[in-house]
Amino acid sequence: MGLVYALAAYLSWGLVVPLHFRLLGGFSPWYILAERVVWSTVFAGCLALAWRNRLRLPIPLTRKHGLLVLSALFIGVNWLLYLIAIDRGHLLDASLGYYINPLMNVALGRLILGERLRPVQAVAIGIAAAGVLVAVIWAGDLPLMSLALATSFALYGLVRKIVAVDSLVGFLAETLLLLPIAIVWLVLTPEPFLPADPHKLGLLLLTGLTTALPLIWFAAAAVRLRLTTLGLLQYVAPTCLLILSLMVFGEHVEPHRAAMFGLIWLGLALYTVDALRGRRAEMKAAPLRA
Repeated sequence: MGLVYALAAYLSWGLVVPLHFRLLGGFSPWYILAERVVWSTVFAGCLALAWRNRLRLPIPLTRKHGLLVLSALFIGVNWLLYLIAIDRGHLLDASLGYYINPLMNVALGRLILGERLRPVQAVAIGIAAAGVLVAVIWAGDLPLMSLALATSFALYGLVRKIVAVDSLVGFLAETLLLLPIAIVWLVLTPEPFLPADPHKLGLLLLTGLTTALPLIWFAAAAVRLRLTTLGLLQYVAPTCLLILSLMVFGEHVEPHRAAMFGLIWLGLALYTVDALRGRRAEMKAAPLRA
């Protein structure tokens, strides 16, 4: 079931979400973020009420749940950066960030959670890092947007893995933590909380749905799957973003970015082959252990 949750989340992020927020181009990223937090809280709150018996609310709070403050911060930053990338027509930067993210997940899984890293996986991470370095040396351009997107979402996944709270409860807690900031922004901004245009209003209301569901699915997958497995699946979303940026929105790949993409793809290919081989070996060894 964890695999289904992960694929649903990544396909939504790669196709549905960028197209949805592209249609809101008349609003500023900060305004869309604030609206997104409000309607995500409403949507998640309604789901929590509907499923309260299954969720066994309230839950006993521990120190570990305090880490949800960090996950709220990381996902808030990630949402804002993503909206800025869409607003500026930089879907390629977003795509690159989410290509880097799986390998960053692998590195965090090794450094923080102690997950084993095979030699080929270490080489894959090194190749991806070399791709970023080549782009910096070639063009003198550090892909800050891409690296910030990758780092913020990798840290978000790590925190949710550690907390291991129910996906819906955790998401509702995060949006509630962000809600006061969103309300203050909406009060201070000249843009109306409820636009008069029914089309724009409908699109804003739908941000709750397109934000909450993929993150709930992702959090459910993070609890059920190894962080390295999430890293393997996560390049589905940036591939969709890359296709959209080139085929639909007409962006162009500069030579240094092409070299960087190529090295990152090579690293991902090595990691994927190694992960599949490791999975087959585990499946063969399972009957022997039984």
